[in-house]
Amino acid sequence: MTTDAENRPLLAHEEAQRLSRIINDMQNVLRSQREVLRRRGMSLPSGVLTGLQDAHIKLEKLVSDLKEEEEELQQLRALTDTTALINSSLELDEVLSQAMDTVITLTGAERGYLMLRNERTGEMEYRVARNIDRETIEQSTFTISRSVINRVAETGEPIVTTNAQSDPRFSSQESIVSFALRSILCVPLKIKEDIIGVIYADNRIRAGLFGDSELELLVAFANQAAVAIENARLFRQIRATLAEIQEIKELMDDVFASIASGVVVIDGENRITIYNKAAREILGLPPDGTAVGDIISNILPSLADSILRLLEIVRTENRQAAVELTTEIGNRGLRTLNLKVNPLRSVEGEVEGAAIVLDDLTEARQREAQLNVVRRYLPPAMVDNIQSIAQLGLGGVRREITVLYIDVRPMETFPAHLSPKQRMAALNRYLAVSSALLHHHGGVIDKYMGTEVMALFNTQLNPSETHAWDAVQAALDIADNFTKLYSTQEGSADSVYYRIGIHSGIATLGNVGSLNRREFTAIGDTVNLTHRLLDLAQCGEILVSHNIFRVCKSHLQASNNVAVIDRGPIEIRGRKQPVRIYQLQRGSG
Repeated sequence: MTTDAENRPLLAHEEAQRLSRIINDMQNVLRSQREVLRRRGMSLPSGVLTGLQDAHIKLEKLVSDLKEEEEELQQLRALTDTTALINSSLELDEVLSQAMDTVITLTGAERGYLMLRNERTGEMEYRVARNIDRETIEQSTFTISRSVINRVAETGEPIVTTNAQSDPRFSSQESIVSFALRSILCVPLKIKEDIIGVIYADNRIRAGLFGDSELELLVAFANQAAVAIENARLFRQIRATLAEIQEIKELMDDVFASIASGVVVIDGENRITIYNKAAREILGLPPDGTAVGDIISNILPSLADSILRLLEIVRTENRQAAVELTTEIGNRGLRTLNLKVNPLRSVEGEVEGAAIVLDDLTEARQREAQLNVVRRYLPPAMVDNIQSIAQLGLGGVRREITVLYIDVRPMETFPAHLSPKQRMAALNRYLAVSSALLHHHGGVIDKYMGTEVMALFNTQLNPSETHAWDAVQAALDIADNFTKLYSTQEGSADSVYYRIGIHSGIATLGNVGSLNRREFTAIGDTVNLTHRLLDLAQCGEILVSHNIFRVCKSHLQASNNVAVIDRGPIEIRGRKQPVRIYQLQRGSG
């Protein structure tokens, strides 16, 4: 039975060895037959043994040369295979490990070590170390010659030493002596003229392990490995960059989608490149994105003229343009839109496209129109704070306020010949004057009750630290203006009809009513007492409580044209204790 070794073709050096053995056997046979031939008077032809000896010597040399060439050929084949292998991967760690295993395979080294230059610091850093068994060696256990590595990294020239202990270049180096290093091979990893790393291989036992052929082989491999390593590093950087770009894109997509305003981006040919969800809803654009790539005037014919005018401004003047318009939008009906067109500029500053920002103002404009109607009937402060009023709920809060009641003119004091319409018009003139002055001094009108007006100071809607004095000033200004007004309303300058009561105290404020209809107001004893003061007042009188006088005393004393009359304690219906009241009137103090 034949074996695989017997069946395989002989290598060239093996064939030469076989011929050498045959010649050697022939020499031995001829030498043994030479004596026999001599006894018989015969001899070998001249030079036969010498020729065989020369042939044997040449064959032995041929065997040696063929073995070296075959080993070199095997190394080159291994280099080709491993170079293809390391170039087949773009994972840096995998490429580095394969490179070190290849170094050990090609050189027969005991250990291999690879360092790469840190791109940020420029320092050489350990990356991977492997042994002859293709096992990873921890950096802390791998003793190397830093002097050899540093020289190669600095000069870019490879180093080979057959016995570092006796090499004059390194024998004095502490690492060589301490670690008993013998055979050392170190080559640079180069990309063009840049040294990106170093490959180091050694053997601590055998001297003369590395020669010129191993050096040339490793240099050739290092050139290929450097390209593979650089490709792997570039791939890692690109992958990291792509991941970062993807993350930024996702963030931008989220931001773009979350923008409340509609955004439509167009290129230099007015073709839509992207639009967000808000734009789709505002403009009724297709939800599947089919509008992308189409000309915007085709998609939005009702807005075409306005958008094209704005685009012309943006492109010719290189600035933002805006307009508010009302137009029909598909099946959404008549909509009021605010359009802003912003130029998208290239690096050179040229306008290459535009971003159209849209806001649907339809509901806002409708609310404004409704509020303009409501302002005719409600105090401006209350209208402007409708949202905060709604948040108060039905329960209300307790706080100190000032309440002012004014009866602008009793109905029986109007001339009898006035028609109902004329009476109402005249009353409204008084109410308008009082309302304007109350608002001027920061009051909120709670309600109109016939000829009476109830105003509040220091509510949640009009907080003020001087609310008592604000109310007093409002009352005095109303008195002055009503005196002038009475003289023009078919009366005389001596006729006055207003009555005013003012008081400060704790009250409950909030919304009262049902869920469908509410009214913001104040309730409690403070409100009731203020109205009792109004009832006590005679025409032309301003009555204030002791709380008001106490807080406003310094202001009143400093005023030269306000007289304060102490009316003393007065019994008030519904209260057990008398209430001290004061009358304010224009005149010398």
